[in-house]
Amino acid sequence: MALPEHDQHRDGGKQGASESSELRRALSARHLTMIAVGGSIGTGLFVASGATIAQAGPGGALLGYVLIGVMVYFLMTSLGELAAAMPVSGSFSTYGARYVEDGFGFALGWNYWYNWAVTVAVDLVAAQLVMAYWFPDVPGVYWSALFLAITFGLNALSARGFGEAEFWFALIKVIAVLAFVAMGVMMLLGIIRGGEGGGVANWTVGDAPFAGGFAALIGVAMVVGFSFQGTELIGIAAGESKDPARNLPRAVRQVFWRILLFYVMAILVIGLLIPYTDPHLLRNDVTDVSVSPFALIFERAGLLAAASIMNAVVLTSVLSAGNSGMYAATRMLYSLARDGKAPRIFGRVARNGVPLWALLATTVVAALCFFSFIFSPKAVYIWLLNTSGMTGFIAWLGIAISHYRFRRGYVKQGRNLADLPYVSPFFPFGPIFAFVLCLVITLGQNYQAFLEHRIDWGGVAATYIGIPLFLLIWLGYRLTKGSRFVSYKDMTFPDARARSAYLDSALRGEPATVGPQTAPAPGTGGR
Repeated sequence: MALPEHDQHRDGGKQGASESSELRRALSARHLTMIAVGGSIGTGLFVASGATIAQAGPGGALLGYVLIGVMVYFLMTSLGELAAAMPVSGSFSTYGARYVEDGFGFALGWNYWYNWAVTVAVDLVAAQLVMAYWFPDVPGVYWSALFLAITFGLNALSARGFGEAEFWFALIKVIAVLAFVAMGVMMLLGIIRGGEGGGVANWTVGDAPFAGGFAALIGVAMVVGFSFQGTELIGIAAGESKDPARNLPRAVRQVFWRILLFYVMAILVIGLLIPYTDPHLLRNDVTDVSVSPFALIFERAGLLAAASIMNAVVLTSVLSAGNSGMYAATRMLYSLARDGKAPRIFGRVARNGVPLWALLATTVVAALCFFSFIFSPKAVYIWLLNTSGMTGFIAWLGIAISHYRFRRGYVKQGRNLADLPYVSPFFPFGPIFAFVLCLVITLGQNYQAFLEHRIDWGGVAATYIGIPLFLLIWLGYRLTKGSRFVSYKDMTFPDARARSAYLDSALRGEPATVGPQTAPAPGTGGR
């Protein structure tokens, strides 16, 4: 069996033999599960959910969360099929290069690295804003420096260090949501005070349950889409997980129930307890958690310290996102370097299995947060958020395209789906639905600007800059490397026997290699 060209690039053409002492499979099933949880619960739920209800009404917000939740679930089943078959740290960058086009994978990888490296900076600035609630007189840059050091330390320790930190961060968020939903239900049932005037009546106030029409629903879908970004991290973590063939599908299947419980139930409770016309819901600033719908409902239930408690939960969410972002960006840069698509120094791994040089490079970009020392923290927060916002959606589009072509090529070559560790049950509808809806959200990010009497080209550029940058990187690679789309007959897939031996080593906790060897299938098919 021969390694595909994608793997032969590593180590200047040497077939990855030295990899056996590098990345280590230190992430267990509970780590993977909580990484997926941590990726799907954040400030979008704790702070911005109230604004979605105010904008589209309780029914519109609920429909928006359900719609985007289904899209994300389809994307996760697509990623689960790919990652269970090929558990590599490069994840969808690797899949894009192998099953779409080499330049496409190159652009996806650099796009994703930049996205999460800048997102770490965004979260560090957000941490400044949150800490100002308790310590208004302490310069925010000190908090950014402290949290950057903590995030770097957790990721420099080991993959397990990242996994353990994310496990406990996610557990705090899960407890907060469960407590909120339970308290909300008890308020609605009259078991505890605060639910007076709530209930189904709030779904008939004004234009409820659907306010603002289709335009409001699209606007909510965009906000919700940002809230869900990060669920794809389990694909990156697959490269260092134990028994990915069993644990990844399990984590993917649980995504649907988490979305249902954490998002849909929370939005339903908020919509039943607070009328969408309540002016408090319109405020969704991360600096003012006292108007978080979670804090409002906790206060109605008599929890006097609600604002402080929610501030602590939001801080946990911010640090969790920064921790995950540092891990994802580091592993993506490492993978690009091992593929010969980034400087080779970033492919070096320390004795503890951490790609230290890639971690340092990511930390340097994350240090953009220190611009808040020169400019306003809020201005830096918004600027960094705008520059990274589009790139997460581009990664989702890449997952849908890669899975569609992977499955089509796999079947065209006469292979048996039963040989795959996990098969997405929604193909081809799942990836097609996810691609179309994700494309609508991506292109519609700032559609209001084009409806104004005078177009704000500065705002349009800030919103959409990620798209031309991605296309420019892809086109530049194609022109310089002469890459072409991979035809179905030329695709290579993991050999079932090689994968079995590879995953057996993963079960024993042995160091992670690039992935199972691949070979062309017996039988060919045209594009």
